[in-house]
Amino acid sequence: MGGARLDTSVAHNARVWNYWIGGKDNYEVDQRVGEHVAGMFPLIRDIARADRWFLGRAVRFLAEERGVRQFLDVGTGLPTADNTHEIAQRIAPDSKIVYVDNDPIVLAHARTLLTGTSEGATDYIDADVHDPTAILERASGTLDFDRPVAVMMLGILNFVLDYEAARDIVRKVMAQVPAGSYLVLTHPTHDAEVGGEGQIPAMKFWNENATPPITARSGAEITAFFDGLELLEPGLVSCARWRADDAAATAVPQYGAVAVKP
Repeated sequence: MGGARLDTSVAHNARVWNYWIGGKDNYEVDQRVGEHVAGMFPLIRDIARADRWFLGRAVRFLAEERGVRQFLDVGTGLPTADNTHEIAQRIAPDSKIVYVDNDPIVLAHARTLLTGTSEGATDYIDADVHDPTAILERASGTLDFDRPVAVMMLGILNFVLDYEAARDIVRKVMAQVPAGSYLVLTHPTHDAEVGGEGQIPAMKFWNENATPPITARSGAEITAFFDGLELLEPGLVSCARWRADDAAATAVPQYGAVAVKP
């Protein structure tokens, strides 16, 4: 079923993102579009790397300092080094991780690469972010929704073009996890103070030449995804600077934050 959806004639975000962070799981069309976007907006590679490093810091923080043992990673993308389950299970081997994506090439790689510890569990479900009910139902086969869950939504809501629909997805998912759960989120922005104005023409090119279509949002719009949750320090910041070892890390136009459900 998934194979029927695989189209290597059009650049796809999961593969282009893989190309930007130095991976090998991409095609010539992905490289071509990726190079063009990088030419228009050179910061894109820095964004891709910063987003990946943010994931590592967030998972380590939640597993080590907050004792989180369950992670729901929505929009996982192609596996690379130090995936969510590898970081979490290195700290706590009994951690349970469920990945969610609906790109067939991601599915093919996930089934072979995303193997975890015998003490914990690592699963992958083929589902669309636009259908949170299906995600929750299928994830419940691995995760215990009576215990805290870290919901990871890194660089995924930017593919939900309707803003209210994106907010509704977050509300539906967070409504089904108990108090003490977390929302971990990154999202590209067009805010000028973090250099985001260059994203606008680059995203226009992307939307005309690749899939799926993407959008950037303001910091205020992104902050609203956390309504009803308590943002942890340092709040919503450039993901490159969230709890970074280097306090002077160069900001990128991709906001990141972690919040807890009270």
